[in-house]
Parts: sequence; C-alpha cells; structure tokens
Amino acid sequence: MKFCWTTLYVKDMEESLRFYKEVVGLKENRRYSAGPGVEITFLGEGDTEVELICSEQKKDIDVGHDISLGFVVTSVEQMMELVNEKGYKIHSGTFQPNPHIKFFYVQDPTGWKIQFIENM
Repeated sequence: MKFCWTTLYVKDMEESLRFYKEVVGLKENRRYSAGPGVEITFLGEGDTEVELICSEQKKDIDVGHDISLGFVVTSVEQMMELVNEKGYKIHSGTFQPNPHIKFFYVQDPTGWKIQFIENM
C-alpha cells in the first residue's frame, strides 16, 4: 500500500496557499473547482501531497490538537526566522528530545499544527 496525500480543510484557500508555498515551500501541482463553492488544491513533490479543500458550506473545521504534519528543514533557526518574517507565531518549541533531532511547531492559517524538523 502506498500513502498518497493528507487532506486538510481550510478556511481561506488564498491565505493557506500563501503559507504552504511561502513558508513550507510546497509547489502547487493542481487546483480546480469541485462544484459550487468548493475548491481543491494539491501541493507537494514526489509521491506524497497535501490536499487543501476550501468549501463555502463547511464553516466549522475541527482541527485535531494531537495531529501535526512534519517537514524536514536544514535549519530550525532559519525556519523560525522565516516564520516570524511572514507574520506567523511559533506555536511551541524548540524541542530536542535527543541529540539527533530538533523541531518546533507553528499553526497554519486554519490552525493545523505544522512541525519543522532539523536532523542533526
């Protein structure tokens, strides 16, 4: 079995795309209307993508507190600077549970937790 994507409902497609492109660095692969008031965008490279769905009908989005998406970065410090420059607040961290990994969390515009991980 092959994992292909994670779906996130978002409140504002443009604001979310700005975050995932400018901060996370994901490439937009395809974007389309999926019916009246529903827009879908796929982002990423390789075999695994992030699917964003924005629906006028879905106003209440249940963001799980124990769910996060993790992305590897070359430097946690540089990523924290970029996050701050773009106007996003650090959710929590930095954490270094062992000598081989360091990470922090930020929330995307909808409130999903995004983890940025540096392998030491």
